[in-house]
Amino acid sequence: MSRLRLLSAAALLAVAANSHASSFIVTTDTVVDGLKASSNATSDVVSSSFRDDKIVRAAHDDAASFVASEGTIRGVKLESALDHIRQQAPQLNATDAQLAQAILTI
Repeated sequence: MSRLRLLSAAALLAVAANSHASSFIVTTDTVVDGLKASSNATSDVVSSSFRDDKIVRAAHDDAASFVASEGTIRGVKLESALDHIRQQAPQLNATDAQLAQAILTI
């Protein structure tokens, strides 16, 4: 009887461990997919709306520096472009990093 209980406990632990791992993977995938969709939507709005905008196009190098430095380097042209984008599209709720990445796609 003791051996049966031991095997049952081991089986329950194995099932519980697998369910936690798969739950974590599903949660992680959901969060990553949500962030990706948000970033793609931001890129689509910015790149389509501001493709020919001189202020935004001039900020390309500053945006690259900003992204490469993980936000440490903030050029004047990038700051101007971020302000310009936010004035032209106030409904757009995007971080500076998302907007900088979107500028790079233009």
